[in-house]
Amino acid sequence: MTRDQVRRLLESLRAGDTTPDEVLDALAGLPFQDLGFAKVDHHRGLRKGLPEVIYGAGKTPEQVAEIFARLAERSPTVLCTRADPAAWGTVRRRVPDARYHPIARVIVLRRGAVEPRGLVVVAAAGTSDLPVAEETALTLDAFGSRVERLYDVGVAGLHRLLAHGEVLRKARCVVAVAGMEGALPSVIGGLVAVPVIAVPTSVGYGASFGGVAALLAMLNSCASGVSVVNIDNGFGAGYQAHLINRLAEGRGRDVNVDGWKGKEGKARGDEV
Repeated sequence: MTRDQVRRLLESLRAGDTTPDEVLDALAGLPFQDLGFAKVDHHRGLRKGLPEVIYGAGKTPEQVAEIFARLAERSPTVLCTRADPAAWGTVRRRVPDARYHPIARVIVLRRGAVEPRGLVVVAAAGTSDLPVAEETALTLDAFGSRVERLYDVGVAGLHRLLAHGEVLRKARCVVAVAGMEGALPSVIGGLVAVPVIAVPTSVGYGASFGGVAALLAMLNSCASGVSVVNIDNGFGAGYQAHLINRLAEGRGRDVNVDGWKGKEGKARGDEV
């Protein structure tokens, strides 16, 4: 249940359109719902402003579908990552208006039109990085951030990245997804004045060690403002980027060479 849903419920009670017993029934599932194999956290949207997200790997299709359906009863947005086709088939029977994105292995439910806010750029070094990059982009989209995808812009052809300088400069945050040697976040970090979230992927030949080489390269980045999430953790990067975008939205941020500016137009270059 979201903060807006609770607010509407309380306003309805105050207006006399809802009885106290109906309010109690609506809140009965808070803070969590015990399914035996899982405790579904319906209170997370109130605490954090974002709903609980299902990690589909390791769960049976029936478990994924049951959790998804219970969340869908109380939240207009439901997201399940690392979902295989079997899980999707079971979810689809329970929640027909959900959608599956096979490249990212993500199931998304979005009810009601939401105007995307701000701008987060998701840059992927190569086509092989797209499963992780799309997990990031779909997470951002589900939560209401506006996303611009820049794909196949790795350092092997630097001109492909530099051609998108304008959109990079407009972003409130950039997520850089790369495997191999993981150089892309450092390059982007030297070009923009906003946080860069680096996502190492497990793409690469033997010496990449399943993404460890990219992870270490990103952790050792000489570019300021680069932070790193775990290998292949597109969801974690998307979640963090959305929080940054949301904070910037609250401040009415504009990017200029002078730094951060609030709605009042005063420079706020000392803030992060």
